[in-house]
Amino acid sequence: MSRPRIVIVGAGFAGYRTAQTLSRLARGRAEIILLNPTDYFLYLPLLPQVAAGILEPRRVTVSLSGTLPQVRLVLGEADRIDLDARQVHYTGPEDDGGTLSYDRLVLAAGSVNKLLPIPGVAEHAHGFRGLPEALYLRDHVTRQVELAASTDDPERCAARCTFVVVGAGYTGTEVAAHGQLFTDAQVSGHPLRNGMRPRWMLLDIADRVLPELDERLSRTADKVLRERGVDVRMGTSVKEATHDGVLLTDGEFVDTRTLVWCVGVRPDPLAESLGLAMERGRLLVDPHLRVPGRPEVFACGDAAAVPDLEKPGQYTPMTAQHAWRQGKVCGHNVAASFGEGERRAYRHKDMGFVVDLGGVKAAANPLGVNLSGVAAGAVTRGYHLAAMPGNRVRVAADWLLDAVLPRQAVQLGLVRSWSVPLDTASPELARVPGRPERGQPSAGRDGDGGGGGGGAPAKNQPGGEPARNQPGGEPAKNRPGGEPAKNRPGGEPAKSRPTVSPPPDQPQPGPDVAPGPVKRTDHPGEGDS
Repeated sequence: MSRPRIVIVGAGFAGYRTAQTLSRLARGRAEIILLNPTDYFLYLPLLPQVAAGILEPRRVTVSLSGTLPQVRLVLGEADRIDLDARQVHYTGPEDDGGTLSYDRLVLAAGSVNKLLPIPGVAEHAHGFRGLPEALYLRDHVTRQVELAASTDDPERCAARCTFVVVGAGYTGTEVAAHGQLFTDAQVSGHPLRNGMRPRWMLLDIADRVLPELDERLSRTADKVLRERGVDVRMGTSVKEATHDGVLLTDGEFVDTRTLVWCVGVRPDPLAESLGLAMERGRLLVDPHLRVPGRPEVFACGDAAAVPDLEKPGQYTPMTAQHAWRQGKVCGHNVAASFGEGERRAYRHKDMGFVVDLGGVKAAANPLGVNLSGVAAGAVTRGYHLAAMPGNRVRVAADWLLDAVLPRQAVQLGLVRSWSVPLDTASPELARVPGRPERGQPSAGRDGDGGGGGGGAPAKNQPGGEPARNQPGGEPAKNRPGGEPAKNRPGGEPAKSRPTVSPPPDQPQPGPDVAPGPVKRTDHPGEGDS
């Protein structure tokens, strides 16, 4: 009798934990396949520290094959799932297609950047969901400080030293907190940069920072940010973005070359493409994480709407903490469907939250105990070390080195601005020219081993900065007057957009081509997605 085959789509918090749990329970009696576009699990909570130069990129990644030796890793992105045939169709990193049949399917595709229809944002932004975006932000911030120091125009200097972050949730708050320390370190002690004052702005339409947390933690974070010099604006957001700056909803125009979009996340569009019952873009499941009417299909993490048994009538929020716990329950329930143990309903107990504010500052409430300052910082870093499935010693070593040595503020130029569009179904991959987005067949170009969706370079902006370095930051599919293309009735998902290659007069990216502005000639028409 052949072994049952279990296919897990996605290796985020939910997918990784499901594979880890199943590997332990199955003991070789089932074939476990993990489909993921990268060969690593990304520990997202530490991504702001990568952008701030505290941690090296590989510190926040954990090898899938190295930590899941009994799981078969297939590199690729799921394009389509045929529920009736029990098949997952995917595209590999070198544009080669493939099909995986399954007896059980676990959809743990995660989430992508949340999109809003704001004028001008289509041409000027990027988000903060993947490693390429963190690496790009690190380079971009360093470049802006260096360009500001080289100009004699005070207004230009101030614009380049202004960094706008939209979204005062976990990610946006940590990005602004670490970013202010990062730029202050580049300016202080430098004799030619005396008088330069980096300015970080944190915007949100909510009435307070970290609205998801207890008010005392919110006040703690707000106080730390303001004392550090962050310009916190609650009840305010971006109304329009241009290449010179952003117009705020309160009428003020801010000259800037940077906007980081951290307004939240939305479920991966793959879940919506299944044609099953949905709840605000998430796949509806029962308390056992099984899809009603499809007993062979399970879903967990951000892609699943899991009933909150502690709050009847509600669904669990899209957080890493829930995804990690749901992955464990999902693993047990998939094994139970083959007769290994008994299935469980997903119940959770709030263990508290931690927010790293940089340096020794943090806000935390472990087990309901509100902490701030050094104590909260120690708890926060201890929690991250305990939660990471690998690289603990390396992360701790980087923290120690950061405490005693100055950070290296250099731009490597490995990720170009148009390689990390906000409008992407694959934030974990840098976009490659000539490579189709997820779900689009190959244009016939040989694989170059880079992976990622196809796309064109962003429009060039004055001052030598590509458009994605400029303030603003929503994709074209979110232009005013229309819903995001992925969710537009009767429309194809945005991830299936035709690929667009760079203009013929532009060089292909490579080791000998310096990062810089690239002309954009692919301006979509009014009805294009």
